[in-house]
Amino acid sequence: MSSYRSLLSAPGVGRIIAAQLVARFPFGMLSLAFLLHIEQVTGSYGAAGLVLAATSIGQGIAGPLTSRWMGSWGMRKVLVTTLCVSVVVVTTIALATLPVPLYMVLGFLAGISTPPIQPAVRTIYPKMVTSSQLTPLFSLDASAQEIIWVLGPVITTFVSTQVGTVWGILLAVLIMVGGGIWFIASPEVGRVRIPRSRRSIGKVLAKPPVLLATVVGFLLIGACSAIEVGVVATFGHDGLEAGIVLAVFSAGSLAGGLALGHVPIGPWALARRMFIVFAGVALASLFLNEWWLAVTLFIAGVGIAPALAVLFAIVSSSVKFSDTAEAYGWVGTGQLIGAALGSAVAGFLIDENGPGGAFTAAIALAFVGFVVPALGKRWHPDLRGRDASPLADTEPVPIQPS
Repeated sequence: MSSYRSLLSAPGVGRIIAAQLVARFPFGMLSLAFLLHIEQVTGSYGAAGLVLAATSIGQGIAGPLTSRWMGSWGMRKVLVTTLCVSVVVVTTIALATLPVPLYMVLGFLAGISTPPIQPAVRTIYPKMVTSSQLTPLFSLDASAQEIIWVLGPVITTFVSTQVGTVWGILLAVLIMVGGGIWFIASPEVGRVRIPRSRRSIGKVLAKPPVLLATVVGFLLIGACSAIEVGVVATFGHDGLEAGIVLAVFSAGSLAGGLALGHVPIGPWALARRMFIVFAGVALASLFLNEWWLAVTLFIAGVGIAPALAVLFAIVSSSVKFSDTAEAYGWVGTGQLIGAALGSAVAGFLIDENGPGGAFTAAIALAFVGFVVPALGKRWHPDLRGRDASPLADTEPVPIQPS
């Protein structure tokens, strides 16, 4: 914990972590808020899954595009534009009663206009700390973001069930505006400029570690999304049980990230962490009651933040600074497509086989998520004794005054 205190004492680090957490907080609320709202309007988890899938696909397409635009137009211009569009579209989903295809169109637009806060902040981090502090900072960031997934489901479930699903979405919009303005106003967002990449879009995926991180992120988040839908279907939306269980799931991730944040990252690091997720999800499927799910999903959660920290570190250490934003955009795209497919498949399996179908999907995704890094460990950088700083560009990176 002393090393984390040292990180937070570095100029601006605590502020930028807090600002980006608040700015991203709505995206820990909107998936569940959309699920509850669309299911209530249509009476179908399958329809809700389709809307979530459309939203995630839009986010996936936006990831690498908006990340590259930040190198061409600047972070603030891209962030402001996407934030404004996203607020308008998400508000429309909350207030308009529409057929499912139109909800899917709006979901896609909400996804494609998602502000690229995560690629932005992870591109900024290497310019704020020493190279030896970067891997612990990625771990702290991955752990801290679990606050989003601890509080987000509880707040969303409470507001949606006790006040109304419309208000669950509108609360997320309000936080989106406040957090987005705070992050965009941060001095580092104006100070750090991403150099224009010399590569054509998508070339960064030719880097094996980036491709490995993208595929494993797809499988990990797909499993988590299937679990989220399965937990909601298990307990319904008449009480707080679903939100509490999902909060415990994220609390496990927070605990795992803090506990494993300084474990050296060797070639087996990602496979080991994914095995923890798989084992916990497999155990969770045995008994679908509140206490059993809370205990077993806490175990599964212990592997999530550490796995994400490894993904960030192996990407950062394998690409040039000018390519980091796009690389993180592709990793985010993999995760969002995983969320799309995980939610959609889980929704249809629930309609056909009940809540247990969602856990079957989660087990399959988590197992493949363990096998892929185990077989692809030769692509996994060995960061034991190395730092995770991006490779140097051949030209100086300009720093603009704030």
